[in-house]
Amino acid sequence: MPSLLHPRTPTPHAPASKNRPLRLRTAWIIICLLLAGFGVLIYGSSAKMLKVPIQSSVMVSDVFFRDSVGPLLGAEFVGGNTVRPLINGKEIFPAMLEEIRKAKKSISLESYIWASGKVSDQFRAALIERAKAGVKVHALVDGAGNLKLKLSEVDEMKAAGVEFVVYGREHWYDFKFNLNHRSHRKLLIVDGKVGFTGGVCIDDTWLGNADAPNVWRDTQARVEGPAVRQMQAVFATNWLQTTSRLLVGPDYFPDTGKPGSALVDCFKSGPDEGPENARLSYLLAIASARKSIRLSHAYFVPDDLTTEMLLAARKRGVKIDVIIPLKNDSRLGRAAARSRWGKLLDAGVEFHQFTPCLYHCKVMIVDDVFTTLGSINFDNRSFSINDEVNINVLDAEVTRAFLKSYEDDLAHSKALTAEEFHARPFYIKLADQFSGALRSQF
Repeated sequence: MPSLLHPRTPTPHAPASKNRPLRLRTAWIIICLLLAGFGVLIYGSSAKMLKVPIQSSVMVSDVFFRDSVGPLLGAEFVGGNTVRPLINGKEIFPAMLEEIRKAKKSISLESYIWASGKVSDQFRAALIERAKAGVKVHALVDGAGNLKLKLSEVDEMKAAGVEFVVYGREHWYDFKFNLNHRSHRKLLIVDGKVGFTGGVCIDDTWLGNADAPNVWRDTQARVEGPAVRQMQAVFATNWLQTTSRLLVGPDYFPDTGKPGSALVDCFKSGPDEGPENARLSYLLAIASARKSIRLSHAYFVPDDLTTEMLLAARKRGVKIDVIIPLKNDSRLGRAAARSRWGKLLDAGVEFHQFTPCLYHCKVMIVDDVFTTLGSINFDNRSFSINDEVNINVLDAEVTRAFLKSYEDDLAHSKALTAEEFHARPFYIKLADQFSGALRSQF
């Protein structure tokens, strides 16, 4: 037994101070490797094939514009369509639900976000009722967007005959290797004859009429006519990728007739499906603008080439207005966007900050005759990483209808001047530049 006066000498160990530098070096090596890997990911996500400004000798109203854009996007403009703008959840959800309840043959519904709540309850009830009536009901949701949808509600739909699948994963045990790749598409096609697209998801934050600070102001389009078959084909692509099953036949691709006169095309874009289509569609229209470009976008983060082309449009006298949110759902995303606005403001591009609530529109109007809208944000994620869908419309009457909502948004916006922008505090500028370096991921 050791004496109290002579305690047992402890077994010698290597001093902790000698191991600490080794552990620190190891930690720094791991951090550096992770940062390098993240940098490679960002570079790969941001890489573009198109790097030279587009030179266009035609206007968007010329037949040559239509005959070039359609083939380049893999979706020819087709005539005989009607296109009606729907503004905010107050108009959008009732119109979509009305068509679902009238379905006789098929329903194809794709959403990036589907969250439990009042809107989900209405869609779920309508889909279940139609599935029980023998209608073929297909629902596709992105894996990052269905996290707030209760499994019990999914099970209820499946039990009633609704084919509900998560994009890229038909079964729970399927693994999607590229987790950064998402389907951001929003589509509803009923009986292959009526289609909807825009920015709206199945979520209660789109309820109402943009009359509360934390709800979304958004625009959707209702399409009827031959272009709906192109919309169905876009949905069928993601459905095939997920289930290995093809949707085909008159229940999905019927003779739609020609209920209107608008020229419309619907195109898909994604890393494996026309990887430059989203960006190309915008840039071709910008290059062909001669009078005006009106942009209303939740996330307006132009890359270097797009900025260069917008500046070139200003030099040839094109008036450019951009409606952006005063606030949105991502501080980092807004900071990244701000890092790209300086040169445009200095060149006379007019920025307008929408004030009443959150802003989620994804619309561009060129020369009062061309309108493009759908799921595509004006940023690198939509241009390069996500699966997206848009419709292009060549029709002065339809464009006037979308201009009406644009002018209403302008009336509820406040100007952002170049002086105000450049006077923001230095720490905000620093945060903007840091976020801008990572802009492809927001």
